[in-house]
Amino acid sequence: MIVITGASGGFGIEFARQLERRGHPLLLTGRNQQRLERSREALQSPQHHRLLQADLATSDGLEALLSAIGDAPLAGLVNNAGYGLWGGYAERQSDDHAALIATDLTAPMVLTHRLLPRLIETGGFVINVSSLAGESPLPWMASYSAAKAGLTFWSEALRIEQRGVVRVVTLAPGPSPTGFRAVSGMPDMLGGSLRTEPAKVVHHALTTLDAGGGFCVPGWHHRLLFLVQKLSPRAISMRLMHRYLAPR
Repeated sequence: MIVITGASGGFGIEFARQLERRGHPLLLTGRNQQRLERSREALQSPQHHRLLQADLATSDGLEALLSAIGDAPLAGLVNNAGYGLWGGYAERQSDDHAALIATDLTAPMVLTHRLLPRLIETGGFVINVSSLAGESPLPWMASYSAAKAGLTFWSEALRIEQRGVVRVVTLAPGPSPTGFRAVSGMPDMLGGSLRTEPAKVVHHALTTLDAGGGFCVPGWHHRLLFLVQKLSPRAISMRLMHRYLAPR
């Protein structure tokens, strides 16, 4: 069995499609039951897969997922659940920022820690869906870039620790039409020309997995953004992103 979090949309649906083709039964989890059911119905053999509605920002949600996994043989874990908040940091409630960190960073770390012994037994894998937002500070998306920076650093450290035992992929995409903007509140016109389709993003992630794991920036559009991030002095890149992301 493979567990996919955040399976009610975006990359989660595409991970489900592509991993099902590899013959794996899936446990799909998300916060919206109706969208989860639509995700399952989009698969070739929906009757072979299970659903669990759970909010992974809460301890109850995490425990519900772990209980649903039970003792089933575990081939992999895709930590895909996450969302962003666009706008001034001070304009949001502290609970909003805390819930984002809990979903985007804490939940993947807790789930992986609890399931790692099972994955070691099976020689399984972990795919952590991070973001290029974790490669540099983002004004107007401060909590999101902080969470993704933490996710990337943790995932890469885990990958080295588990080399040859559990395959770990750190997936760091840029803009992609996943519904992220609608949830975060980010204007749709930002970064539109550099988007990469979810199917291609997931394909690159699974290709990296098949090669033994690694850090994956999917597609040439996103690799170009990654290169610009790495070559630009932080003071300059932050000024540019301040202008680019600032509310208009």
